[in-house]
Amino acid sequence: MTAQPMSSPGGRASMSIGEVLGALRPEFPDVTISKIRFLESEGLVEPERTPSGYRKFSHEDVSRLRYVLSAQRDNYLPLRVIKAHLEAIDRGLEPPASPGGGPQVPRTLAVADGLPGPDSFARDSSELRLSREELHDAAGIDTDQLALLEQFGLVVARPGGFYDGEALIIAKTVAEMSRFGLEPRHLRAFRAAADREVGLVEQVVAPLVRQRNPESRGRAEEVARELGALSVRLHAVLVKAGLRPLLGG
Repeated sequence: MTAQPMSSPGGRASMSIGEVLGALRPEFPDVTISKIRFLESEGLVEPERTPSGYRKFSHEDVSRLRYVLSAQRDNYLPLRVIKAHLEAIDRGLEPPASPGGGPQVPRTLAVADGLPGPDSFARDSSELRLSREELHDAAGIDTDQLALLEQFGLVVARPGGFYDGEALIIAKTVAEMSRFGLEPRHLRAFRAAADREVGLVEQVVAPLVRQRNPESRGRAEEVARELGALSVRLHAVLVKAGLRPLLGG
């Protein structure tokens, strides 16, 4: 079953259980308030509670309920399997493709061809949460290689011990470079160069961030994305120009 987004803009908890029932009934005529309460008791959805105890559902909650009901109706999956699917989706993974399989890293999280533009800096790959074992399996590296990536500051675990999509892309890229005899210790210069470029962008963006108003913060994010993309482009072209004499160009 294909993973569906579990969140959407405007996901603030604001719907009563009766409104949720009304939203779901056109697609799932047999759903009832008792069914929604049962799914909540099983931990498949966790609506907020008002001080007086009333349930308040967000758009994300409704998306989760829709996923559960679809999986039951269309795939005849038991709740324990659906719950495992939801846990995978919450970590940015695809649910198992077959019974007994494990969650999969989304196919879109691969090193793309070409140079990234500002839009690629807007896409947040930090939603992905991989365990240590999942990271080295997905990246095609062993535990010793991952330890070296961390030792030289190329990959860093996020709070909670998970690794995000950027860590995966870095690990996969380093794994590909290792085919040419390059090891993590050889790549420290990339980390240092990236840190210097980040420092330059920070110098430009910092005055906007300090203004502490929504318009300035939005402008700061826009400038950071654009400068980040330009920095990557400049770096790539300089490397290409530097290699031209070696390649006989």
